[in-house]
Amino acid sequence: MKEYQRGQILLIVVLIMVTALTVGLSVAARSVTNTRTAEDSASSEKAFSAAEAGVEQSLTSNNTSNDSFSNNSSYKTTVVNLSGTEFQLSSGSPVLKDDSTDLWLSNYPGYTNQWGGNFTIYWGKTSDNCTQSETTNTMAALEVMVLTGTPANPHLTRYLFDPCANRQAKNNFTNIAPGAYTVAGGTYAYKSSTITVAAGSGLVVSITPLYAPTIMAVQDSGGIPSQGTVIQSTGSSGGTQREIQTYRYYPKIPAEVFQYSLFVP
Repeated sequence: MKEYQRGQILLIVVLIMVTALTVGLSVAARSVTNTRTAEDSASSEKAFSAAEAGVEQSLTSNNTSNDSFSNNSSYKTTVVNLSGTEFQLSSGSPVLKDDSTDLWLSNYPGYTNQWGGNFTIYWGKTSDNCTQSETTNTMAALEVMVLTGTPANPHLTRYLFDPCANRQAKNNFTNIAPGAYTVAGGTYAYKSSTITVAAGSGLVVSITPLYAPTIMAVQDSGGIPSQGTVIQSTGSSGGTQREIQTYRYYPKIPAEVFQYSLFVP
């Protein structure tokens, strides 16, 4: 009977030791995890701050750059001109109704290297609806105003496009049939007629969504001047990296320039 009791005590001791060891290992593992999480969070913040510093540096110099800091973080940036035969306008974000975005056909800010050729504007989604209510209408029309000529003697040409048949009877805009177009990595439901600019005459284009906000992209025959720059900054700290992408567009031409055909370089 005494031997049996001694066996029970040994079993209880073993169970207590196993339980204590399990609890201890669990607490240690949680502590290690919390410490690692805190370190990763700190590294992530350092990397993000370094990436922001890189953006600020490239915005100031307009050049690629790299640097390191005393807190063991660093950054590296690249600056790429926003141009090509097709690209998204407003970095792919919707342009608000009655607001505008510019398409430069000459070099900013001197209006030199004036471009000539053909371009087409794409906009909208297949899910857009044309209704009488401003709150439910999601189908935009476009007003495209093209300035050509010289800064001292500009010429304004106005184009109006609307895919909504119900509105065309009232606004007399050019009818646009829906489709499915893939441009610069985005999908669009409508495209304008091809707009031709005489060689060496382009200045700037103002594109305004009417009735609803919309996403837009442009496709051109090549050689169109830069629309600004894209700054890609990568910050590093330890084994953590954070990336920031910033679009730097040229200042928008005041709407009054297009409204009243008054152009002062």
